[in-house]
Amino acid sequence: DKLAKLVPEVPGITLDQAFRDVKELREAKTSKDKTTRETLEFAKTLEGSARHTGIHAAGVIIAPGDLMEYLPVSTAKDSDLWVTQYDGKYVESVGMLKMDFLGLKTLTIIKDAIDIIKENRNVTIDIEKIPLDDEKTFELYQKGDTIGTFQFESNGMRQYLKDLKPTSIEDLIAMNALFRPGPMDFIPQFIDCKHGRKKIEYPHPLLEGILKNTYGIMVYQEQIMQTAQIMGGFSLGAADILRRAMGKKKASVMDEQREVFIKGAAEKNIEKKKAEEVFDVMAKFAEYGFNRSHSAAYSVLAYQTGYLKAHYPAEYMAAVLTNNMQDIKKVTYFIEESKRQGIPVLGPDVNESNIKFTVNNKGEIRFGLAALKGVGSLAAEQVIVERRENGAYHDIIDMVSRVNLRTVNKRSIESLIKSGAFDSFEGFHRAQYLHVHGHDEASSLDKIIRTGSQIQRDKENNQHSLFGESIDIPIVKPTLPECEPWSELEKLRIEKEVAGIYFSGHPLDMYRYEMMHFCNINTSLLEDLKKLENKSFSFGGIITEVSHRLTKTGRPFGSFTLEDYSDSFNTALFGESYLKFKHLLVKENFLHITATVKPGWRDNGSLELKITNMQLLSEVGSKMARKFTLKVDANQVDEANIEKLEKILISHKGKIPVKFNLIDKEDKYSVFAGSKNIKVKYNQELMEILDATSGIDYSIN
Repeated sequence: DKLAKLVPEVPGITLDQAFRDVKELREAKTSKDKTTRETLEFAKTLEGSARHTGIHAAGVIIAPGDLMEYLPVSTAKDSDLWVTQYDGKYVESVGMLKMDFLGLKTLTIIKDAIDIIKENRNVTIDIEKIPLDDEKTFELYQKGDTIGTFQFESNGMRQYLKDLKPTSIEDLIAMNALFRPGPMDFIPQFIDCKHGRKKIEYPHPLLEGILKNTYGIMVYQEQIMQTAQIMGGFSLGAADILRRAMGKKKASVMDEQREVFIKGAAEKNIEKKKAEEVFDVMAKFAEYGFNRSHSAAYSVLAYQTGYLKAHYPAEYMAAVLTNNMQDIKKVTYFIEESKRQGIPVLGPDVNESNIKFTVNNKGEIRFGLAALKGVGSLAAEQVIVERRENGAYHDIIDMVSRVNLRTVNKRSIESLIKSGAFDSFEGFHRAQYLHVHGHDEASSLDKIIRTGSQIQRDKENNQHSLFGESIDIPIVKPTLPECEPWSELEKLRIEKEVAGIYFSGHPLDMYRYEMMHFCNINTSLLEDLKKLENKSFSFGGIITEVSHRLTKTGRPFGSFTLEDYSDSFNTALFGESYLKFKHLLVKENFLHITATVKPGWRDNGSLELKITNMQLLSEVGSKMARKFTLKVDANQVDEANIEKLEKILISHKGKIPVKFNLIDKEDKYSVFAGSKNIKVKYNQELMEILDATSGIDYSIN
């Protein structure tokens, strides 16, 4: 243990490096103690060896005959499965075919989407037979509308797609291969060549046939091999050896192959200089050339997801949400994407939800019951199966009198209530179901469950009566004592507690105009502080967690989590900043924060968020609004509209000056004008009216 601690904890360090850098280790090599010397000798011998055996999750080895004639094999630990005793990287070198099978969530998303489409629209889709030149699908790619699709959903890729405007599956295959460190530098050239802004140039006329689809750029490993065959006269096997040597930068092999290539090119009357130029181009691209077959397979799969999103957006997004149920950040992200597409995402409902996310007959996505905390798949399945077999539930008592209450227990029903799954039953709000009235020990829910159990017992007794006579079981309607409904904030907090997300709104909705006009970033951008270095910016949100503590030296500080529409982040305040803003660090406070990013105090290259100001979001508008600019459509200016606008502004009289910007989009001109007489106050009502008024847009400075 003492020797091990002498080795520096540096990733990838070797014993030779440790001996060179650590004097005590060097001295230990010649120690008088035999055990010490032998330990270091054994360590040197064992260095680099595998510490334990492992099995590839889906690796398959294929041999020409009996596997044991070609490889040493053994059975896996705790299994009768055969495994090779060779490491994976050596298996191919002894002539075996090694294949790795990747498990892709995308395949499940496609299957789920097809199932929802079948159930919803009675349309059967054979995904392997969809056209690869579908206009609507390529429109989706051209707009960069690829969030939720496979391979093409990152921000950078979406921007390149907008520039590229792909028109064929070949464009997608190439872009998939190019969008990686190294070849990414050639994307602008690829785009310019496609659109004729740059002339396509081939390294040699003989290569036009293999480089035409990639506009003269070597993108794939296969193109490197084909170039070696076409220009250098290489066999397919020799071309593959060359590709590997180039990819691994094996100088000795490359020098040898260069001469072979130049000689082969000379036999085709290609000058030595040109052959050397092409060989250098091949070597450059081979370092990061992508396997075309891999890119093609992934791009076709990506295209299938794009096709489903383009033609069946609600069903596809429901499948995406279902397969990301365990990641609340992703669920929130994809719900926002669904809303952006005009697809409403509704909370759970006992009469409409399935186990997973699904789509109703109005094209709205409905949250799945199994995704609720405390419900689970068994309880969800019981609720859904009973509904399908015996019809919709009329009210909560009807449901508890029909389902198995051992499976759909009190905790499950409580989660359904909190999530709003009973909101479609008129006459009651969520708080009533869980209310404890007066001096009662039992809540309304306890009484509801008891009533449901009694109805089930009465039905059971009726079925087993001695003479088999039919006795009508009276229909029981729920009567719940009145109580105060939860506040909007409380309702949303509880909703998120059981579902992980908000359905019926967002706590920040009451400050949406402050967030829109006085914040210039959202919290998701705080994940990469490098992009914000030395910039001043502002953002807002609600405090969801807060803690006031002492440092090791006894100084007070506060840490808090702020959440907005996009994400949440955690930070801390120390020293004077903490003392200045401590009174604002209260759970469920809505804050507006101004900050910058500066080098950290440790001077190790790290960056820190420096908060320069904090204030309540409710005070931001009145403090920061300096000017209202109304942008008015010139084509809608007439006496009636001017009079209407004047009444709106006068009814919200205040101290903020108003500027008018008259815009004619057809003739492309605008005229600015100010008004000394009209000044307004900042309030939500004014902005809601302006939002609803046709021909008027506005900004606040």
